[in-house]
Amino acid sequence: MALQQKKALSKTSKVRPSTGNAASTPQSQCLPSEIEVKYKMAECYTMLKQDKDAIAILDGIPSRQRTPKINMMLANLYKKAGQERSSVTSYKEVLRQCPLALDAILGLLSLSVKGAEVASMTMNVIQSIPNLDWLSVWIKAYAFVHTGDNTRAINTICSLEKKSLLRDNVDILGSLADLYFRAGDNKNAILKFEQAQMLDPYLIKGMDVYGYLLAREGRLEDVENLGCRLFNISDQHAEPWVVSGCHSFYSKRYSRALYLGAKAIQLNSNSVQALLLKGAALRNMGRVQEAIIHFREAIRLAPCRLDCYEGLIECYLASNGLREATVMANNVYKTLGANAQTLTLLATVCLEDPVAQEKAKTLLDKALTQRPDYIKAVVKKAELLSREQKYEDGIALLRNALANQSDCILHRMLGDFLVAVNEYQEAMDQYSIALSLDPNDQKSLEGMQKMEKEESPTDATQEEDVDDMEGSGEEGDLEGSDSEAAQWADQEQWFGMQ
Repeated sequence: MALQQKKALSKTSKVRPSTGNAASTPQSQCLPSEIEVKYKMAECYTMLKQDKDAIAILDGIPSRQRTPKINMMLANLYKKAGQERSSVTSYKEVLRQCPLALDAILGLLSLSVKGAEVASMTMNVIQSIPNLDWLSVWIKAYAFVHTGDNTRAINTICSLEKKSLLRDNVDILGSLADLYFRAGDNKNAILKFEQAQMLDPYLIKGMDVYGYLLAREGRLEDVENLGCRLFNISDQHAEPWVVSGCHSFYSKRYSRALYLGAKAIQLNSNSVQALLLKGAALRNMGRVQEAIIHFREAIRLAPCRLDCYEGLIECYLASNGLREATVMANNVYKTLGANAQTLTLLATVCLEDPVAQEKAKTLLDKALTQRPDYIKAVVKKAELLSREQKYEDGIALLRNALANQSDCILHRMLGDFLVAVNEYQEAMDQYSIALSLDPNDQKSLEGMQKMEKEESPTDATQEEDVDDMEGSGEEGDLEGSDSEAAQWADQEQWFGMQ
């Protein structure tokens, strides 16, 4: 009996030290580590838009104890704060631990790290894992994307899309759509966005650009439906607000577009499309200096997107800053290279200078030689021919451009040129086609109404009398418009936009 008690005591004495150690209890094993707690705190700070506090928390973790997700968050925060060197170091650390981290690869490429250097960090994995040969081509494609070489980027991504492993890949289709948009090929951009949307009905990424393109095409009903669908998916992303803002902007409801753009920026301060929307709304409301700030921020976030520069240059021209516009257009031409888009942008500025008309003509001819189907170049060349009253040349130019595509602006301009040479019936046909493509195109409607009044002056006089009698109704509509503008102006103040 005494012997059994001694054995029991000895067992208790062996167990007692371990029970006194809190780390070995089941409850303590469920507790997260200090590093995980710091990561969760950083996530909370990020959600609260307190990026400096998030960086401070993560910086407090020793380098050797940082996991890939910690380094990834740090890299993104550094990039957002403009600390590019620290961001590159953190992205490289992610790739050292996880060579197939595609987001880290994209992060490095976006920070101007050369594609060859990034590819070298993944080479061992590509060679050791079967069916991974596409990755080197993928890195090459996105290296072209981030250097602004849209043509080579499109060709490389198209070759990827043909591979069986990546066929009908939503990310690839979205990237291809965005590249077509950047290259000014809006028709193919819309087509690729539609394909991606069909494959993934819950897709949100890139839908802000898609909505913008639909709005530019005059498909406002489709834009409204797209906005409703995106809001049903999530209202915590910038994209639904931008799409609804585009609908308002192209409906000429600029105060509401401004409010929606500001809401989108609140949700994602790095949304380039939201900045462009708000900038355009401010510009059209006459608040040009505020618009300039937004376009400059968009350029900082997306230095290879030409539409950011176009918005800024339009602001300069609107405020009679021809010199600033010329300097900016020349810088874009040198930075992004001599392609049809940059040539057209520079020509647009030259058209505003009476002494630079010949230079504008030369630049537009070069742009159309490179891309005869580039609509913006065709439009500007037609404007120049109209100034010079070379109507037959303008008609030939527009007919040639419309041979392989149909566009509202081109049909309307052809109608204007035909009126100038007294071809009234065909001009009416062109206005009708333009309105069928965009029922909200005011200039086509005005052109058609003007021709109808010239054909029947008696009827036109009667219509004017009726308009005078209904004047009170029109004033009521205008008052409603003002009250709506005041309502959205109040919303602007709420969101700190004034």
